[in-house]
Amino acid sequence: MKIKVLKRTENELKIEVEGAGHTLCNLLQKKLLENENVDVAGYDIPHPLTSNPIIYVRTKSPLKPEDALLDAVERAKEMNKEFGEALKRLLQA
Repeated sequence: MKIKVLKRTENELKIEVEGAGHTLCNLLQKKLLENENVDVAGYDIPHPLTSNPIIYVRTKSPLKPEDALLDAVERAKEMNKEFGEALKRLLQA
C-alpha cells in the first residue's frame, strides 16, 4: 500500500492511499471524528475505477493532523483486536 502526501500544513493533511477502499477510509474517518481536536475529517474516492482515496484531516491547535491520524489508526487497531478476541471466545464456547 502506497501513501502519498498531497498537502501538509500546520493543521491540515491530505493524503492519497493507493488501493484502499471505503472500508478503511470510513473507519479512519469515524475514528478521527471521535477526537474533539479534529475539526474536519473525510475522504473522497474521485473515480470508482481508480481506487485511490484521498483522506483529509483538519485539526485544532495544538494537535497536528499527522498525530490525529496515527491516533485514529491505533484506536482502530485496538477495536479490531477486541473484536477478534471476543469472536474467538464466542467460537470456542
